[in-house]
Amino acid sequence: MFEFIWNTQGYFFWLLVVSLFCWLLERVVPWRKNQRAFRDQIGQDYFWLIFNGHYAGMLLAFVTVWFVNQVNQIFSLFNLAPPESLNLLGNMPLGVQFIVYFIFSDFIEWCVHNLLHRISFLWEFHKLHHSIRELDWIGNFRFHWMEIIVYRSFKYLPLVILGIDHRVILWIAIIATLIGHLNHANIKTDWGIFRYIFNSPRLHVWHHDEILHGKAGQNYAIVFSLWDWLFGTIYYPKHVEMPGKLGFVNIEKFPERLFRRFVYPFIK
Repeated sequence: MFEFIWNTQGYFFWLLVVSLFCWLLERVVPWRKNQRAFRDQIGQDYFWLIFNGHYAGMLLAFVTVWFVNQVNQIFSLFNLAPPESLNLLGNMPLGVQFIVYFIFSDFIEWCVHNLLHRISFLWEFHKLHHSIRELDWIGNFRFHWMEIIVYRSFKYLPLVILGIDHRVILWIAIIATLIGHLNHANIKTDWGIFRYIFNSPRLHVWHHDEILHGKAGQNYAIVFSLWDWLFGTIYYPKHVEMPGKLGFVNIEKFPERLFRRFVYPFIK
């Protein structure tokens, strides 16, 4: 339990470092030069950054420990070993653990992101992220806290079965946050030929297009754009840099105030 909490504390420090780096990068090489650093609703987004990046993680750490204990008790009732006892990668070098789990966890997150767009109940939570009208680095953390629960629920069993070292989990979280910040940042890059492997601002801006270019959207990639290229959910027009309007249809009906955004999916 204490290692999990330590990860959360360490992560928050690096979250601040990564955030400062991306904020400075936007100031030095902005893509949309007329976009303000302190745009509308920036105060709300700083709240989401701190809440989702620290407090929600701390709370869920304790909830996760409780949940793991309940699962282990259920397994013991049937004389079964707990899932973490499998420890498939626990004795492997940290580098191997890093590569395997980075790719595997990102694919799970790509699948979950797909579900957030295709299942109407989950879409009501995900709307908050798509309420962004001006994309920048901090938009990466504008999401409903319920999404953390959804993502962690899908990643829990593979994580404990593989037995990934807590240091590897922290490194992956930091790198994924950096890439996520950059994907939302007001910088103009698509990583050249590496765009077929890694997500980028030029790719991800089309995920936030008000117009859907697939049945439930496009460009679901978190870190690796490879999944979108493989499964045909990519959208990358060569001669148009960015969408005409970000958001979703009927965005004007989505609440603007912080508290209402907290409870919106439950009262919708």
